[in-house]
Amino acid sequence: MEFCHVGHAGLKLLASSDPLTWSPKVLGLQVFFLPLSNTILSCFKDNSIFAWECDTLFCKYQLPAPPESSSILYKVFAVTRDGRILAAGGKSNHLHLWCLEARQLFRIIQMPTKVRAIRHLEFLPDSFDAGSNQVLGVLSQDGIMRFINIQTCKLLFEIGSLDEGISSSVISPHGRYIASIMENGSLNIYSVQALTQEINKPPLPLVKVIEDLPKKKLSSSDLKMKVTSGRVQQPAKPRGSKTQTRILKQDLTGDFESKKNELPDGLNKKRLQILLKGYGEYPTKYRMFIWRSLLQLPENHTAFSSLIDKGTHVTFLNLQKKYPIKSRKLLRVLQRTLSALAHWSVIFSDTPYLPLLAFPFVKLFQNNQLICFEVIATLIINWCQHWFEYFPNPPINILSMIENVLAFHDKELLQHFIDHDITSQLYAWPLLETVFSEVLTREEWLKLFDNIFSNHPSFLLMTVVAYNICSRVPLLNCNLKDDFEFFFHHRNNLDINVVIRQVYHLMETTPTDIHPDSMLNVFVALTKGQYPVFNQYPKFIVDYQTQERERIRNDELDYLRERQTVEDMQAEVDQQRVEDEAWYQKQELLRKAEETRREMLLQEEEKIIQQRQRLAAVKRELQVKEMHLQDAARRRFLKLQQDQQEMELRRLDDEIGRKVYMRDREIAATARDLEMRQLELESQKRLYQKNLTENQAAVAKEMRADADAYRRKVDLEEHMFHKLIEAGETQSQKTQKVIKENLAKAEQACLNTDWQIQSLHKQKCDDLQRNKCYQEVAKLLRENRRKEIEILNAMVEQEAKKWKEAEGKEFCLRSAKKASALSDASRKWFLKQEINAAVEHAENPCHKEEPRFQNEQEDSSCLPRTSHLNDSSEMHPSTQISLNRRAVEWDTTEQNLIQKVRNLRQRLTAQARHRCQTPHLLAA
Repeated sequence: MEFCHVGHAGLKLLASSDPLTWSPKVLGLQVFFLPLSNTILSCFKDNSIFAWECDTLFCKYQLPAPPESSSILYKVFAVTRDGRILAAGGKSNHLHLWCLEARQLFRIIQMPTKVRAIRHLEFLPDSFDAGSNQVLGVLSQDGIMRFINIQTCKLLFEIGSLDEGISSSVISPHGRYIASIMENGSLNIYSVQALTQEINKPPLPLVKVIEDLPKKKLSSSDLKMKVTSGRVQQPAKPRGSKTQTRILKQDLTGDFESKKNELPDGLNKKRLQILLKGYGEYPTKYRMFIWRSLLQLPENHTAFSSLIDKGTHVTFLNLQKKYPIKSRKLLRVLQRTLSALAHWSVIFSDTPYLPLLAFPFVKLFQNNQLICFEVIATLIINWCQHWFEYFPNPPINILSMIENVLAFHDKELLQHFIDHDITSQLYAWPLLETVFSEVLTREEWLKLFDNIFSNHPSFLLMTVVAYNICSRVPLLNCNLKDDFEFFFHHRNNLDINVVIRQVYHLMETTPTDIHPDSMLNVFVALTKGQYPVFNQYPKFIVDYQTQERERIRNDELDYLRERQTVEDMQAEVDQQRVEDEAWYQKQELLRKAEETRREMLLQEEEKIIQQRQRLAAVKRELQVKEMHLQDAARRRFLKLQQDQQEMELRRLDDEIGRKVYMRDREIAATARDLEMRQLELESQKRLYQKNLTENQAAVAKEMRADADAYRRKVDLEEHMFHKLIEAGETQSQKTQKVIKENLAKAEQACLNTDWQIQSLHKQKCDDLQRNKCYQEVAKLLRENRRKEIEILNAMVEQEAKKWKEAEGKEFCLRSAKKASALSDASRKWFLKQEINAAVEHAENPCHKEEPRFQNEQEDSSCLPRTSHLNDSSEMHPSTQISLNRRAVEWDTTEQNLIQKVRNLRQRLTAQARHRCQTPHLLAA
């Protein structure tokens, strides 16, 4: 239970179910069980006493507060054997007696004035009072224990004195003796019978009158009763005899021994080893007690019960098949112990040699399964260290230690093993996995384990080496592997005392580098409360084997279920066969009875045959009539079906005609709709043609007006530019080239500016995408400039061609020079204006580049025509027409080239803008 060790936490947990007000600052003082009940009494520092139900942990009741006039701080308590009266005392000379049945304080006893505090209370048992003890022993601060009767409040006797005060005292369960530890260190034992001789004398006969007193409410003054001393019986001291005093001598050597040799129950490991070496074994009567002390078994009843409650492990359900044991009790104990070990650690469910290892201990402790389990668990943790590291193989590391020790002490024997291919798995492992139970008798095995449990865990490994060395003579004579196997699995003629002496010799003479104690840990006892976790094994192998075993077990269960199904079917078949045989017998009896009755029925059958003949004739007549009626009904039914089919055909014909009529109407309506649509289209076509014609006429009229205006403008400007060309032809060409380049740059700048303004309204993109777009645009611009250069080169070539034509027509220019003298003044003035304009353009090329460029183009294109107009009277009419036509063609070609350049630039710019916008859209 959780409240066996009661502290502050336990008291708080108990008080949590108290229906009364509970203060977390109140600390628990004492807690104890009431005798012969399941009730817990707890007292706190505020003198509050609660009673709790142990099973449900509910508060059964609370004793009321004592009167304030006699309030004391409770320190010590005592309860009678029947659990009805509770005595409480503390730092006061008052004793409170509580009736637990009535749950009230029924008496306050005032001790003598020299009693200032009460140190111990204990009721004196009596064999004939049915547990309602009447004598209470009160040990006070002066070292005197006074025994009073709680009913009469009479002081019966007292033990101890001021010179020999009592430190603590205890009464035997039957109330015969009182053991007291005196303040001087001595132990006094008092006989209660001797102390109460005078008291137990029969009293003198008395006559008392019983008076009927009126009932009244008891107060604290009514409860108080003083203890009357009277004649106090001191411990009797017979004359001529002295009190027998024995002095307990203190063992001075114990103070110098190491704490590690101190064992539970007051034993000392060093002394036990000395005793063991002197006698060779422990006394049979005390062996189990000594083993429990040596192994320091915690006796965890709760933890062991939880392991046992899990039931039999599935691995050991069929243990009796593999290990047939005659004793059913011994088999059950072995099965429970192995199951508890398997529930404790998974590795033990897969250890094949665990039953062999555990069986001798199970047989030895079959009447105490807890001790058996803890002895085996302690043996596995300490003496089976590193056994499971190579699971499921034998412990190669442990066997290597044994082989190294054997090689050091007996090389000849080891060489003999090697020559005959005998490994440590044959000469060492069988002894370890059975812990020598196969090769030793019961007495020899007990003597060996007296020494194993008293020494280091390496003692067991040294025992294997010593057993081989002591058996070297028969082993050297063995040559077959079967002989070696038989030797290590059966008892041999070997003195165990010699083996043990050899083990001690090996423990002392083995070098440190190969000694097993350097590789094995010292003894570690099991922990109290809960058993330690055992996980010193390869978990993945155990898990795999567990899964495989579970799979095999499931397959076996499936097989058993199928076999059970087959057996059930076979049983059903057998039962069916028995039922069939019974049915056949019954049928045979029925057949015989039927034959006996069939003869009786033959005569009746002849009569029935005659009646059947008459009935057959009547039936034939009825059948003929019925056939005629059926024939007439069939004909009527066929005629009715034919009429219905004809009606259905007529209905289908009407439906087909109606659908044909509807289809014709729909076709006619569709044709009319198509005709109306055709008329609408023709009217729209004529309307469009009319509008087109009007638009073409208007456009043609505008074009003619523009052409006439342009022609007039060219005619007016041709004369002026002709003189400008003659005066500064070279300067004019440079100016034209500069103007064209500036125009192209201006147009490109305008396009770039528009593009940048539009891109400002787009969503911002990552720097990498924006740089990439800029690089693509720059590439397109470079390509655009390259194409512009090509176009300009084409224009220069075209200009060169035109100049070649102009050289052929130089004679026309000479005649025109005569007329140019008249306009020298105006031409000079015009040239000055143009030069000034060129200078201004050079300083500010973006100021009105396109109009000036177009005017110069028009002037340059009109120069030949101006000369012809000015000298039209001197030239032939056909020559004048030819010159005009060529000038118009040249102007047209130049304008087309410029227009193509512009269109190409705009198209490239639009493509670049579109490519740049596409990532923005994708990013958005």
